Amino acid sequence: QVQLVESGGGLVQPGGSLRLSCTASRFTLATSAIQWFRQAPGKEREGVSCITGSGGTTYYADSVKGRFTISRDNARNTVFLQMNNLKPEDTAVYYCAMDSTCRDRMRYWGQGTQVTVSS
Repeated sequence: QVQLVESGGGLVQPGGSLRLSCTASRFTLATSAIQWFRQAPGKEREGVSCITGSGGTTYYADSVKGRFTISRDNARNTVFLQMNNLKPEDTAVYYCAMDSTCRDRMRYWGQGTQVTVSS
């Protein structure tokens, strides 16, 4: 059973930065697509960014382009989401998910990490 674990969430002021991490136990992430989603209270889940497996192609939602960067460190079996210039509307629970390709419904999910942007 694949277990994904997110970390790095927290409280940050508008304009600040956070780096989220997604790692897996008993599974290598290097050849899998990893996607970050977020869900704010009362809103639908939103795909934020995705990185493909071997090719490493990246995708971003329009709302985060130019502010968020997804990357992977295969030696650490970790995928990162660097979030800069955070805005209050970025407040949500952030989830990482894994599958063979980037798609709306990914196969494996983590438990999520809370990101709160507030002054």
